[in-house]
Amino acid sequence: MAKTLDRRTMLKGFGAALGLPLLEAMLPSKFLSSVARADEAVKRSAPLRMLFINQPNGVWMDNFKPAAVGPLADLPPTLKSLEPLRQDFSVLSGLALDNANAKGDGPGDHARSGAAFLTGAHPRKTKGSDIKLGVSVDQYAASHAGQTTRLPSLELGCDAGKRAGDCDSGYSCAYVSNISWAGESTPMPKLVDPAQVFDRIFGKSGASMLTRLQSRKSILDFVSDETSQLQKEVGLSDQRKLDEFTTALREVERRIEQNIKLNSTPVKLPENTVHPEGIPHDYAQHIRLMYDLLALSFQTDVTRIGTFLVANEGSNRNFGFMGVEGAHHEMSHHGANADKIAAVKKIDKFYYDQFAYFLKRLKDTKEVGGGSLLDNCMIMLGSGIGDGDRHNHDNLPILLAGGGGGSIKQGRHIAFDRHTPLCNLYVSMLDRMGVKTPRFGDS
Repeated sequence: MAKTLDRRTMLKGFGAALGLPLLEAMLPSKFLSSVARADEAVKRSAPLRMLFINQPNGVWMDNFKPAAVGPLADLPPTLKSLEPLRQDFSVLSGLALDNANAKGDGPGDHARSGAAFLTGAHPRKTKGSDIKLGVSVDQYAASHAGQTTRLPSLELGCDAGKRAGDCDSGYSCAYVSNISWAGESTPMPKLVDPAQVFDRIFGKSGASMLTRLQSRKSILDFVSDETSQLQKEVGLSDQRKLDEFTTALREVERRIEQNIKLNSTPVKLPENTVHPEGIPHDYAQHIRLMYDLLALSFQTDVTRIGTFLVANEGSNRNFGFMGVEGAHHEMSHHGANADKIAAVKKIDKFYYDQFAYFLKRLKDTKEVGGGSLLDNCMIMLGSGIGDGDRHNHDNLPILLAGGGGGSIKQGRHIAFDRHTPLCNLYVSMLDRMGVKTPRFGDS
C-alpha cells in the first residue's frame, strides 16, 4: 500500500534538506479513486505560480505582433520557436505604462520603463540614494500570498546591478537594474550567479554548493537513504515523478559545476571588469540555466512568485556571438536603418527562443493527476518600451503564457484599446493568486 505523505515532506540527511514536487501520495486518497478524480485533485491541490520576465529595449513590433486579432493562426517571425506551444500563450497588444512617460522629467525612458514595468509608478528622478518608486506586483503578491512557501519570492537576473549612480540621463542605476520593489525605496536584490540561486532554492544544507561540488557530492547524495526508502513506499506514478525530478536536479548541478570549473580563473572583460565565478560565458546557457532553476523552484514549491530580468534595461550587450554587428541598445536606436533593424530582429528572436525553451520545460513537467506545470502558471514576458527607437510606452510587446490553473484561455491575440493600463492585467493576475485588490499601480 502506497504511503501517504504530508504536503510539506522534506528529504533530510547530513544537514541537507530537499523539498519535493507534488506527489499523489500527498493528496487525500478519496481524490484518487479514478482518473477523473485525480484531475479534480490537481485543480484543488496544484498551486498557482506567477512569474514576470523583462526584456530590455523593446522589440521590432512588425515581427512580434500577429497580423490578425483572435486565434493565433500564423505566428510572426519573432515568435516562430513558440509554434509547438501555440495554445499555451497569448499576445496582448495595446497595453501601456503611462508612468514610464517623462511627465516633465526629460530624458531617461529606459530607467522609467524598467522602474514602472511592475510597479505602474513614476520614479523620482535622482542619481543619488533618495530613490522613490513603489511596490511591484510580485512583491505585493508575495506580501499577501507568499508566506505558504519557504521563499515568498525569487528574484533573478543575468546582469549585476547597483543601487546608486547615474545610469540613464540622471536616473539612478537602481531603476534600470531592478524590476522587483518591496517598497518605495527598497529594490529587491536579484541573484545572477546560478550557484547562488541553487543554494537559495535548496539551501539550509549545512554545506555550500561549492563545498558539495569540490567533494563531488550532489545534494541528492546527502538524502540518498531517504530517497531510496521513499521510492519503495510510493506508487509507480510517484516513483516516475521522483525519477524525473532527481534527474533534472542532477543535470542542473552538473551544469553549474561545469560553469564553476570553466570560470575558476577570472577572465578580463571590457572596461576592466572581472567575470563573476560560476556565471556561464555563453549568454544563452546563462539564461537557460536560470530558467531551469526557476522551473525547479516552482516544481518543488519552494516559491510560487518570481521575477527574471534577462538583461538590465538599456542593456548594450554585444551579440557578436550570433553574427550581429553592434550592441543591443545601439541597434535599437535604428533610425529606420535596415542593417540595424535586421540586428534588432535577430536579438528579439534570440530572447524568445530562450523563452520557448523554458515554456517547453514547464510543459514537459507533469503535475499529479494530469496536466503540466505550465498549466498551473501565469508567466508574463514583456518590455516597458514598445519600439526601441521611438521609446514609446504604449502598445507594449506583452506575452502571457500558462493556463492559470485552468482559468486562462490561451492561443489568442487580444488587442486592447490603445493606452489600456498594463496594470489592469496585474489586477487580474493578483485575483487569480487569491489576492483581491480593486486596483494596482495606475490600473
